[in-house]
Amino acid sequence: MTTENKNPHLLIRAMKLNTSLFLPLFLLILITSMACSSSEVYIVRDGVSQCEIVIQAEADSTVQKAAQELSTYLAKVSGANLQVVFSENRDPEQHAVFLGVGFHSETMKPHTIAYHVEEGNLYIYGGNPKSTLYAVYRFLEKELGCMWLSPEAEKIPELKSIEIKRNTDYSYTPQVETRTVHSRLFYNHHDFADKLGVTYEAFPGYVPGAGVHTFHRFMPEDSYYEAHPEYYALRNGKRITTQLCLSNEDVLRIVIDSVKSYFRSYPNAGIISVSQDDNTQYCQCEHCASIDEEEGSPSGSMIRFVNSVAEQFPHKMISTLAYQYTRKPCITKPAPNVLITLCSIECDRSKPIEEGCSDFANDLKGWKLLTENIRIWDYTTQFTNFLAPFPNLHTLKPNIELFRDSHAKWIFEQHSHQPSELFELRSYLTAQLLWNPDQDPDVIMGDFCTAYYQEAAPFIMEYIHTIHEEIQKVPDFFLFLYGDPSQGFDSFLRPEMLDNYDQLFQKAEDEVSHKPRVLERVQMARLSTHYAILEASRKGVSAQYRLSPEIEIRMEQFKAICESGGITMMNEMRYSVEEYLQSYGNALERAVLPNMAAGKPVVLLTQPKNYANEDPQVLTDGSLGGNNFYANWLGFEGNDMEAVIDLGQTEEVSHIHTAFLKVINHIVFYPEQVEVSYSTDNKTFHKIASMSTEYPLQKGDKINDIEYYNFQFAPVNARYIKLLAHSMRIAPEWHHGSGLPCWIFCDEVIIY
Repeated sequence: MTTENKNPHLLIRAMKLNTSLFLPLFLLILITSMACSSSEVYIVRDGVSQCEIVIQAEADSTVQKAAQELSTYLAKVSGANLQVVFSENRDPEQHAVFLGVGFHSETMKPHTIAYHVEEGNLYIYGGNPKSTLYAVYRFLEKELGCMWLSPEAEKIPELKSIEIKRNTDYSYTPQVETRTVHSRLFYNHHDFADKLGVTYEAFPGYVPGAGVHTFHRFMPEDSYYEAHPEYYALRNGKRITTQLCLSNEDVLRIVIDSVKSYFRSYPNAGIISVSQDDNTQYCQCEHCASIDEEEGSPSGSMIRFVNSVAEQFPHKMISTLAYQYTRKPCITKPAPNVLITLCSIECDRSKPIEEGCSDFANDLKGWKLLTENIRIWDYTTQFTNFLAPFPNLHTLKPNIELFRDSHAKWIFEQHSHQPSELFELRSYLTAQLLWNPDQDPDVIMGDFCTAYYQEAAPFIMEYIHTIHEEIQKVPDFFLFLYGDPSQGFDSFLRPEMLDNYDQLFQKAEDEVSHKPRVLERVQMARLSTHYAILEASRKGVSAQYRLSPEIEIRMEQFKAICESGGITMMNEMRYSVEEYLQSYGNALERAVLPNMAAGKPVVLLTQPKNYANEDPQVLTDGSLGGNNFYANWLGFEGNDMEAVIDLGQTEEVSHIHTAFLKVINHIVFYPEQVEVSYSTDNKTFHKIASMSTEYPLQKGDKINDIEYYNFQFAPVNARYIKLLAHSMRIAPEWHHGSGLPCWIFCDEVIIY
């Protein structure tokens, strides 16, 4: 009979040996025997572990990393150091943590993760090496309470003992197999991306540089247009370089040759994008139009073209876009090796897609009937104002659930990449929901805030709940990717709510004032409220929020937070924080100028369109526009701006100031020339001066900026001042809006 079933206390007495020499051994036997009889398996007990982490000799670098990470975090939690050994070197007398699928016989799906206890040993494994690494992090997260909040912040519990229940048997297969959050927190920190189970890049597996909008890469206009304009889109009787002519056989041949060249250069890449450029100027020649009519959508000519490309590369995946004009599904089925990337760019972000964007939801259903290869390209931030409050967190879960339930295996959530409102929280929440959409987002956010913001968490959670409740009180509000905070100044960003948010963040800062690192996180979270108040003041939404010397203090706070947080970009148009602050300083300078025109009536001799309610008084209302045309800018599409301001009586005038906006990717250009003239009777006008733009439009221009036109002249006696801004009218051939009417946007006119 072995001693395994004997009472350990009787065994000690029977041996009658020197207990001072052998007591540690006896205690170890006692502990092991008691552990084996309990309902838990101890990985660590009282800061000591007798376990090893065992991997197979042939384990690749990812599994070896998983083993080392497990050892590292078990040590952080308990202080115990578990050695990583190969299976042939393990101590068979000791319990072990076996890592890797090789220790488990059943066939697993590649993306499945699992861990279970068997005969006193813990097994952690996944269907492939990367899944094994994910399994380690999920074990540490679910069983021990570890949290990875940002690349610099994690929550690690302190436990003297780590015990796992003997009946532990966990398995999970993420239904979204490829999960991407477009955030530099993941792209720049691969270890952090692994911990939250997302990719390191926007286009994993793609040919580098050929992830999206590739037509111009395959057929550069500089190489082909002059000799072969027929290769390009026909619009209004003219060939332009915005898109390719997809019914042209030579175009197909050249694109196939280009794709071959890319794959030769990157033989390990499995995917390439053959997709439209980022504009809606597609070909309307007789042949393309006939195909699209037959197919019921412009996606018809695209899918036929891409299918022909895919036929030449049966062992590669050819990706294309269902985006803007190609979003509606056609009749022809995509080839088995064609990946449809369906984009939700038009959708209202204040509501779940199924509620607020039924057209997209219907298109998703339509593509699902045609193919199983769907990649979702979704959007989660305001591209025109990264730092603006953007209350859409309540939509993330239902949207991801919609994509998941439509069997989309690949989801790309395009966040700002650059820091934005609640950047760390948004990145974390989105990654968690992509991993498991069935989780409760309120629980995720609550746990994150408690760990990351600590004592300030209740106030930040109150801010989150309040701002989301406020936007949902306005059912017809359209929260747009290319919007502006000003759209919310009469609802969720009205003055009393801005005050409320500001006070909440002040309380949050006060609570953690003794913790510099946590205070810095709270200040970063407050940045969006600072920005909204700055914009409300620039735009004069109330007597309380108008430009004043006091606002300079907030501007300095904004600047300091951006500098300490490494925040440099305001929007996707590469408008920098430095440029924003410079522009704001210009606004402060303009705000203190005397202005005879303030509040004076304006008559327009040309017709504005869409923006600022087409109200000419926006030119003299004292509110100053920022870098986005959604607020305070009066817009004219395809025509000049001609405006007359009535000063009410004859005044001596020697200065006239105004400003114009440029947003090149939205076909908003500076006027070519601005003229000013005056009159005493509103009949006969006398030209004072004219000024041409200092920045004539050309390729490679800065995308987003403001140009100020400052006229200074010998005093004249005038009652009426006329401004005439000459528009380019039509976008140039090289621009993606070639042939379309261009815009000019004018803001405040200051006269003294």
